[in-house]
Amino acid sequence: MGIINCKKCGRMFNYITGNKICPACKEEEEAVFQKVKKFVQDNKKASMDEICAECEVEPKLVKQWIREERLFFADDSPVKISCERCGCQISSGRFCDKCKKEAAGNFENLINANRPKPGNSDRTDARNGIRMHTRDDA
Repeated sequence: MGIINCKKCGRMFNYITGNKICPACKEEEEAVFQKVKKFVQDNKKASMDEICAECEVEPKLVKQWIREERLFFADDSPVKISCERCGCQISSGRFCDKCKKEAAGNFENLINANRPKPGNSDRTDARNGIRMHTRDDA
């Protein structure tokens, strides 16, 4: 936690986590998000250029909301972004379904590789665990 300057307006604020913008700019950004969301709901076939022009918003911000899965588009919408792994076109999130499944499979394989095999005799139980030894000073 520290005091930093807002990336948008330059005001100082107490930064905790997330985007490095002040609470006032976050509120302003949220109002723009709601405007974009309403426009997209009313104009399902609108392109990225139309959305940005009508709502006076940067394409970078719209793409950020899509990646954060805050903004969704229909499958037949012309608005698409690229999967961060393979580059195919997707309508929300960071990865396509294929890459999500592969990543989940890789993660599961990694977890399973570190598990002890059933029937392994190297297990320790209460009788074979840590013991306390004392020394007799006679």
